[in-house]
Amino acid sequence: MAIPKLQAYALPEASDIPANKVNWAFEPSRAALLIHDMQEYFLNFWGENSAMMEKVVANIAALREFCKQNNIPVFYTAQPKEQSDEDRALLNDMWGPGLTRSPEQQQVIAALAPDDNDTVLVKWRYSAFHRSPLEEILKEAGRDQLIITGVYAHIGCMTTATDAFMRDIKPFFVADALADFSR
Repeated sequence: MAIPKLQAYALPEASDIPANKVNWAFEPSRAALLIHDMQEYFLNFWGENSAMMEKVVANIAALREFCKQNNIPVFYTAQPKEQSDEDRALLNDMWGPGLTRSPEQQQVIAALAPDDNDTVLVKWRYSAFHRSPLEEILKEAGRDQLIITGVYAHIGCMTTATDAFMRDIKPFFVADALADFSR
């Protein structure tokens, strides 16, 4: 099964967001930003000129600029263009060959391209922590809050948030800087 063609939907507004279950306060000195899987391959499933995705990208870009102005480190995840069957394992059963079939779409989209000060993590599984140094880098920098943006909210972003929580890193989702198969 491959990822289906995706349809745009209305992004959440403040009134759509449920109350937090915890009373965590965002603190720039403790935070890091994760831009999750914003690669050409994954965004192409919405088709060209998706107004919804243009808004999500603009929101992520604005958040990234805020982070850079406030000395908040920026991380990216990106699946590699070449993945062996052993590396993909069960992902092949679920999604097929993925980027392996479309290596030209491996790059992070131009509007969000990382700069030399950003850290790009190779993404092997849904969680950004899997087979990456993310936890160690965050802990060495004294960062225990992770702002999560990108795609797909119910898969990789949620798995990363759960994994962060289990590592005592507080995840923060930015509702209008995430996209998914549907609302």
